[in-house]
Amino acid sequence: MGRARFMNLPLHGGRPPAYLVRRMIRLSRAMSKVIVDEYGQREFLRRLSDPLWFQAFGCVLGFDWHSSGVTTVLTGVLKQSLAPDVHGISIAGGKGAKSTSAMYDIPKLAEHFGLSDTKTHSLLHASKMSAKVDSAAVQDGYPLYHHVILFDERGDWAVVQQGMNVENRMARRYHWVSDSVLEFTCEPHAGIICEARAENSLDMTSRGSQENQQVSLDLARGDTENLKSSIRRLGGRNTLDCWLGVEPVNLSGYEMPRRLDWDLFRHIYDMQPKNYEELLSMQGVGAATVRALALVAELIHGTKASWSDPVKYSFAHGGKDGVPHPVARKVYDQSISYLQGAVEGAEIGREERKEALKGLAQFSESMFSS
Repeated sequence: MGRARFMNLPLHGGRPPAYLVRRMIRLSRAMSKVIVDEYGQREFLRRLSDPLWFQAFGCVLGFDWHSSGVTTVLTGVLKQSLAPDVHGISIAGGKGAKSTSAMYDIPKLAEHFGLSDTKTHSLLHASKMSAKVDSAAVQDGYPLYHHVILFDERGDWAVVQQGMNVENRMARRYHWVSDSVLEFTCEPHAGIICEARAENSLDMTSRGSQENQQVSLDLARGDTENLKSSIRRLGGRNTLDCWLGVEPVNLSGYEMPRRLDWDLFRHIYDMQPKNYEELLSMQGVGAATVRALALVAELIHGTKASWSDPVKYSFAHGGKDGVPHPVARKVYDQSISYLQGAVEGAEIGREERKEALKGLAQFSESMFSS
């Protein structure tokens, strides 16, 4: 596979020029209406959960095809272009401090759609758990700084969030869609896109971590003094924070963090969460707690956690290096055709249509040039 077929998300600073943002808003509004009218809101959400389609959409709108900024700019543009009364889709959240606004915006936007309390709660849970999973259950070295959730008038949803690695100056984007989430803590992603696989990534959502999840849950629900005793048995070595920088075969040389919040563990014991998802959802349970429980479960009780990086380009089109399977050119061509039809059907000017199709052609050539 040639170098041109590799995609990455380098961190780029600055802001897009105002004229480009105006163009992107106008074009995305028109294209989104064509897609929703032709295929429905649910299909539009499903398409946004495909990392490659999302990247191609940003390119059609005129943004740099391989920049990390396509995530924040495209979702920001959609926040301004999608109208609930026209497209039947709302979007909440954003970059930095705005990412937490989703929890306050969702109820108001859901009320506009007349969604029930049950569906509103489901949306709030999806927003919370997707962020919690990618910041605590998946520990791959890319802390989140961006989170948005899009949902339609039936309560179907998609989440797009992004993390950054300050050392390699790269970003990683995580895609979710309600159609594919059976459990938030068992391989829930629709796709993850990044420049390369990270070594020694702790993935507690992997099927290979399911037994470790159960033992972690049992440890958290058990007597806190017993857990303290287990941790003392691992004492006298480096902190657990080095998990992301040391070969997993050396796990026998690791130790627990010395500053665990034992009040939190006592609270967990009192609450008795019924499953791992409920444990992960509890306030205060973050990366350190997850690592601590996973380490005791692995080193003392012999239940392995997964160290395989879950990054992939897309379930729909395959990933680079043939993982999970080689890129399916024919399937991806259908996605290109799908976007092309949306451009041609959009109510935009001739020159704007020409530039959009040109951007799509450039993206396709970048992906598949020999």
